[in-house]
Amino acid sequence: MSIGLLTLHLLLPGCTSLKEKRSRIKPVLARLHREFNVSTAEVDLMDKWQESVLACVMVSNDHDYTQRALATVKDFFTAHWPDLFQCILVFLSVTKIISFSGKISLS
Repeated sequence: MSIGLLTLHLLLPGCTSLKEKRSRIKPVLARLHREFNVSTAEVDLMDKWQESVLACVMVSNDHDYTQRALATVKDFFTAHWPDLFQCILVFLSVTKIISFSGKISLS
């Protein structure tokens, strides 16, 4: 099993409120989820008006597929939202997980 994480640090010039920021980020997150079937969320800088950190996560049984798919997400993002993507940091991490079978107690 493979878990991939793509983190995008964005600059949002011209945002004058958190409401405006949310109205720009929400459709981006929905489209990335719809187009690529990845889990998406704003994960940091939620109180900053002109910055945001987005995370896209994918779980797959193939390490190489996960890496290629998240690289495609990054390329799609830069092609479709060049005004949002004044990227400070792009972080792509793909981790192989050894399968585990057994009970886990959460008490």
